[in-house]
Amino acid sequence: MKVLIIGSGAREHAIAWKLSQSQYCEKIFVAPGNAGTAQFATNVDVSVTDFEEIAKFATDFDIMMVVVGQEAALVDGIHDYFLATEYLKEILVIGPCKAGARLEGSKDFSKNFMQKYGIPTAKSRTFTAENFDEGLAYLETQSFPTVLKADGLAAGKGVIIAKDLEEARYHFKDMLQNQRFGKASAKVVVEEFMEGIELSAFILTDGKEYVLLPEAKDYKRIGEGDIGLNTGGMGSISPVSFADETFMNKVKQRIIEPTLLGLQAENIPYTGFLFIGLMNVGGDPFVIEYNVRLGDPETESILPRIKSDLFELFEAMHDHTLSSFKLEVDPRTAATVMLVAGGYPENYEKGKEISGLDKAPDVQVFHAGTKLTHEKKVVTDGGRVIAVTALGENLEDALQKANNAATNIKWQGRYFRKDIGFDLMALEKLNQPTA
Repeated sequence: MKVLIIGSGAREHAIAWKLSQSQYCEKIFVAPGNAGTAQFATNVDVSVTDFEEIAKFATDFDIMMVVVGQEAALVDGIHDYFLATEYLKEILVIGPCKAGARLEGSKDFSKNFMQKYGIPTAKSRTFTAENFDEGLAYLETQSFPTVLKADGLAAGKGVIIAKDLEEARYHFKDMLQNQRFGKASAKVVVEEFMEGIELSAFILTDGKEYVLLPEAKDYKRIGEGDIGLNTGGMGSISPVSFADETFMNKVKQRIIEPTLLGLQAENIPYTGFLFIGLMNVGGDPFVIEYNVRLGDPETESILPRIKSDLFELFEAMHDHTLSSFKLEVDPRTAATVMLVAGGYPENYEKGKEISGLDKAPDVQVFHAGTKLTHEKKVVTDGGRVIAVTALGENLEDALQKANNAATNIKWQGRYFRKDIGFDLMALEKLNQPTA
């Protein structure tokens, strides 16, 4: 079968890499792809939201499966477009329709959904420019720190944690009146700050049945010690030590299953991945946000741990047999370190030649923001550039391998955090039995 993957990041590289291992994938295309996906797939120079061109390509090249990695395509309705077109509706699209994609496309919608169906989450209220003064008054009633979220898609950067009232007022005005995130911050969700430790849970679902994938923890802040601006993600770890059977059973019973029942009650069909950002608050899971695709950089940690054939998993979703699918998972630890351009997540330069890609043994290198020049050189083409993933017998082993490999990959201005997993390592040491 011929498969088309929509997106250009390390997530899509990882999906293509995993699908390329399946005997059932005859040929893989990635639109638009990057220098990494070009190693074993065919890149297609088409925008992720140009549905007309994607449809034409799918028809011309006899595509039978489309895996949507990038959220904007889902929020804009790529699945609906295929279903509404006679010659495309038989193609299996991995990703929800526009109605389901609102779980990610609108923070306001998702918060209302959680409240309606009793899914544990932080208390919140939503404001627009029309009730700006009411929002300012509401901020005065909050304890700090408090959280401000752009309602729409903001490339993982639309969340502000304000440490005091003055900072909250500044960002509230900047988002609503100065349109800091464009249309994405036409609404702003003001949310209670939850004290705890984060993790990401993932399922593949047909809307009723589901398979729980390996969990992961990602690191959003640019600076070591988890300081500085939010990014799309600076690294990830899988598995997460505190996400034991007891905790994950709470996630299933209190969050995953009520979410699926809520979607059914709302008559919202859902086929694809659901990513649930969680906060562990004293041993209880609370939802931070929903995403309607796999996470990035979490994908680069969880897919190398999945031993099962990813194509067969997609097939089980299509055949409504997910409840009987036995997912095989590597027990080793995966550590992913993201290498980024100097200046990211603010202004950064592109076109820097990358060296050392051949000096990264015993790891998997996933390209995020790269492209090939006419001279076949690999150069930077984004803020997040390369994700390095290592498997190890334990967290320390995996991190050492990943960091060693990351050190060898270089370009002008390259930066990466050397403390990914620091909190989990401290937690593990804390929980070690004393002699």
